[in-house]
Amino acid sequence: MSRRALKVPSYCLHKASGMAVVRLDGRDAYLGEYGSPGSHEEYERVIAEWRSGRNGRTVPPSHTRRPADPECAVLSVNQVILAFWKHAETYYVKEGKPTTELANFRIALKWLRRLYGRSPASEFGPLALKSIRHEMVNHKSKKTEKQLCRRYINQQIGRIKRVFKWAASEELVPPAVFHGLSTVIGLKYGRTNARESDPVRPVDDADIQPVLPFMSPIVAAMVRLERITGMRPGEVGRMRTCDIDRSGDIWVYEPFDHKNRWRGHSRRIPLGPKAQEIIRPFLDRPDDAFLFSPRESEEWRLRHRAPYNGRSRRTPVYPSELRRRDAKRRVSRHGKRKRPPGDHYVTSSYSQAVRYAIEKAARHGVQVERWFPNQLRHARGTEVRRDYRLEGSRVILGEASVNVTEHYAEENFELARRIAAETG
Repeated sequence: MSRRALKVPSYCLHKASGMAVVRLDGRDAYLGEYGSPGSHEEYERVIAEWRSGRNGRTVPPSHTRRPADPECAVLSVNQVILAFWKHAETYYVKEGKPTTELANFRIALKWLRRLYGRSPASEFGPLALKSIRHEMVNHKSKKTEKQLCRRYINQQIGRIKRVFKWAASEELVPPAVFHGLSTVIGLKYGRTNARESDPVRPVDDADIQPVLPFMSPIVAAMVRLERITGMRPGEVGRMRTCDIDRSGDIWVYEPFDHKNRWRGHSRRIPLGPKAQEIIRPFLDRPDDAFLFSPRESEEWRLRHRAPYNGRSRRTPVYPSELRRRDAKRRVSRHGKRKRPPGDHYVTSSYSQAVRYAIEKAARHGVQVERWFPNQLRHARGTEVRRDYRLEGSRVILGEASVNVTEHYAEENFELARRIAAETG
């Protein structure tokens, strides 16, 4: 195919009518008033549909569709998005705070709004959804220059389907709209140009120990505790004194919130002598306070940061100076206030603290493979599976299904080698 055939048609002015127009395969598609936001949005949508390759790159069939039913044609996709968002702000809430799913929906709805926001919601069909998916596959992140991975794209497309499922249940769109979207299957492994995400592997202890000195004592304790117990990163960050039963030799930590709580499952995590030794210095807090505080970790970092111009500080850091530093840190160069440290670590802030420590270690000449907190859970699951088989790994990790446990506990290849040497 020639270079000319791959060129994206331009947004143009039709002088006779004053409308915006784009010529696709020798046919004109009119987009509305030239220069208006709606015409630019229509241009993005038409090009996305044309570029997705359906019907041999012809003029998108949306320009030749029959008008929608009169009772459903009044609502645009933007209006459906707005109605769904009001519902989502009250539905995706836990303990009075928005969940991460709300942020995921925000990203998915940006794709939908950018390409089809002004289109009639009743005309949104499977081909339009595939056009959005095609744009996601070809999109590259500005920070990493990487394409979106296949699993992430499937998740975001699934969220768009859920928006129209809710809209159909509220009679905002005809049920046929959601039924049509449900026929779009997810991208399959090996049958798409989308990037495949790297599998999560257990982290080697040789990559953990060199990084611990570059962490605050609070983050280092979290890493050591997760490596020993196999907790989820969020469960480590939410530990409180009142959630730990210390009546026996083996303490039991029961998180007040966990992944499978909505299913009615309980989560009890045994804490042996090594885990008890790690958390004992943090038990002097009030019963309802979190053991691992980002605020304390930040104060420790400011007290122990590198000296200015190589000169060590002789005077103590007074509380007033810490407050000034905190106020200065929360205001960026553009005058926008940044979010101050929270009262406990969440999965994202915990991962960020580990990443900072690895980068700091690299600046000091300590080179290790980059790892994430969830890999600590994988490492514990693999270790327990080697010594206590799959059932032992399941109960330690707190998974209800053995199939899920197999995802966290890697197969012990050394055992397979030994069996092959003895019997094969």
